[in-house]
Amino acid sequence: MRELLIASAFGASALTDAFNVAFRIPNLFRRLFAEGAFSQAFVPVLAASRARHGDQATKDAIDNVATALAWSVLALSVLGVLAAPWLVWALASGLQQDVKGYQSAVQMTRWMFPYIAFMAMVALSAGILNTWKRFAVPAATPVLLNLSVVGAVLVLSPWLAGQGIEPVYALPAGVMLGGLLQLLVQIPALNRLGLLPRIGLGPWALVRAWRNPATRNILRLMAPALLGVGVAQISLLINTQIASHLATGSVSWLSYADRLMEFPTALLGVALGAVLMPQLAAAKAMGDADRYAAMLDWGLRLVLLLAFPCAAALLVFAEPLVSVLYHYGAFTDRDVQQTTLSLTGYGIGLLGLVAIKVLAPGYYASQDIRTPVKIAVLVLLITQLFNLLFVPWLQHAGLALSIGLGALVNALWLLMGLLRRGSYKPQPGWWRFGLQVILATSLVTALLWWAAHHLHWVGMRQTPWLRIGWMLAVLLTSALLYFGTLWVTGLRLKAFLKR
Repeated sequence: MRELLIASAFGASALTDAFNVAFRIPNLFRRLFAEGAFSQAFVPVLAASRARHGDQATKDAIDNVATALAWSVLALSVLGVLAAPWLVWALASGLQQDVKGYQSAVQMTRWMFPYIAFMAMVALSAGILNTWKRFAVPAATPVLLNLSVVGAVLVLSPWLAGQGIEPVYALPAGVMLGGLLQLLVQIPALNRLGLLPRIGLGPWALVRAWRNPATRNILRLMAPALLGVGVAQISLLINTQIASHLATGSVSWLSYADRLMEFPTALLGVALGAVLMPQLAAAKAMGDADRYAAMLDWGLRLVLLLAFPCAAALLVFAEPLVSVLYHYGAFTDRDVQQTTLSLTGYGIGLLGLVAIKVLAPGYYASQDIRTPVKIAVLVLLITQLFNLLFVPWLQHAGLALSIGLGALVNALWLLMGLLRRGSYKPQPGWWRFGLQVILATSLVTALLWWAAHHLHWVGMRQTPWLRIGWMLAVLLTSALLYFGTLWVTGLRLKAFLKR
């Protein structure tokens, strides 16, 4: 709904490119100080501390880590606001071709940069709650950002237009409100567990926080993780920089496609990673190798079961999805075509993108962050080689294709590493399970291909409810066909999920 409203209200233009670049800048740092390097280091240390030393010692560690993190992101926010022009230039110098767009990107970056401070503390809270197996609040938290941006588009945007101000400036306001709400909703959940962090305010509290063994251990683990996440962000920076020099709207076309790709990635990969990480870390801390391997196996089977048909859908059903979700208001037929090309490129790598979210925690749980980092560095180089090959030919869609292929290489590399060291031992029944999923996906792919080519999805713009009705019918039929085929071939989902 959030992306539908943004697309219909603002389309794909220099100003939407400016917003997407400005929003990527705090998100780039968020990967370092929130769910990226920090979470990769924090959750295993927290789970191991709880398993070995008990809840009280872990609560002391939480207080010290929260103090160090809070002061760090506050200082970073101030620096980010001051350095906004240089950050925009570093990420998307091509925006300078449109002076208004470039200035808008700088202004929106200044307004949204403090968003990372909110999200860093949200990541801390989510790590605590997930370790205590309280998954509901962290999982539902991102909805508040979506609701805030939706409200900004519906309410604030028309008001700004009436005041003679560019309506797109409503989006940064929605982002900042969403960040604040996401942080506030963590407080009652943490308070009920008696785990609400106490953040020290004096200089001595900060010194004590940095000297705490848990903080030092997290910093030790974060060093390689920062490199690994930094590599991924370098890849994003390079791709955004390249896209900013392509046709106007390229950054936005990639962003709209990215949202559709992120939907199954978040729904499956991020959710699985959040659930598996603390349990894998606890299993490692207790030396339970069989439980560790069994959980990895279950996670990978769930990835194949749900991500494989999603990847097929993004490949053969991309135009209908883009049309139904975005093709309204300012979003043109050309925007549909260009976003579809991007989405197809992402679809090729979806299985890898989701699998990484399960495979990487297999290393993090052992407090081995160096191996995924080494792989990420090599994959970055491979991805840029793909860019050299595909971008001159496919333009912005070549960037999406390079990311997709790089994700497949990354996932395969991580899997081979776990197999080689003996950490992951596939459980019996994979051949039968794989054939069942491939058969069901093949039937669904044939149905989606027929629906994509025999219905005029772009032409139904004037009858949106008819188009939405067709989409619901096709997706419902696809789901029944997929899970029905699995049931006929002997796969019982209830028994599978109980594992």
